[in-house]
Amino acid sequence: MIITKQKDFEDILKSIADDPVFLIGCSECATVCNTGGEKEIKEIKEKLENKKINVTGWVILDPACHFLNDKRILKKYASQLNKAKKVVVFACGNGVQTVAEILTDLDILSGNDTLFLGEVKRIGNFERRCNLCGECIQEEFGGYCPISRCPKKMLNGPCGGSVNGKCEVNPDLDCVWVQIYSDLKEKGRLKSIEKIIEPKDWSKSIDMKRRL
Repeated sequence: MIITKQKDFEDILKSIADDPVFLIGCSECATVCNTGGEKEIKEIKEKLENKKINVTGWVILDPACHFLNDKRILKKYASQLNKAKKVVVFACGNGVQTVAEILTDLDILSGNDTLFLGEVKRIGNFERRCNLCGECIQEEFGGYCPISRCPKKMLNGPCGGSVNGKCEVNPDLDCVWVQIYSDLKEKGRLKSIEKIIEPKDWSKSIDMKRRL
């Protein structure tokens, strides 16, 4: 799931200025993150209208990152979009760009900041699990990914700064290398971490398009 956080309302307001605006949310990730579902869009609409901003309409795309589906849905809102000068998209960065490719005659604004690909631990609690780097190497680490879960991206053991199993950079974060060690020890695979992992090939993260 793509984890997002909603931008500060004052920053959104500043970007809109006094222009008429159309609001777009997303039925999937942003809805679960409480950053762009129906509830949040209605709340933003009310707050904007209280600031005397003309909200010409709103819609929740299903999902915002589906180009063909977005085109079909947005056609139904053509009259409301024609009255707007700007569109604020409360979705991930991918969703914002998808809308921008469709509504080329309008100013497209991002209502959210995109954080990471993460795991839903509980309602409102998300943890980073993937950096979308293009080269999955979890099999080397007992199923864990130090690229996404270690702030220093250590590939050959911990940095030595963790205390009581907590990360030196963020004490609220469990040191992933403690988890890797414990998991491999339990499975009788500790010898595997003696292998030196070569620096990551970051060129694999630049694949811009894939067709099945």
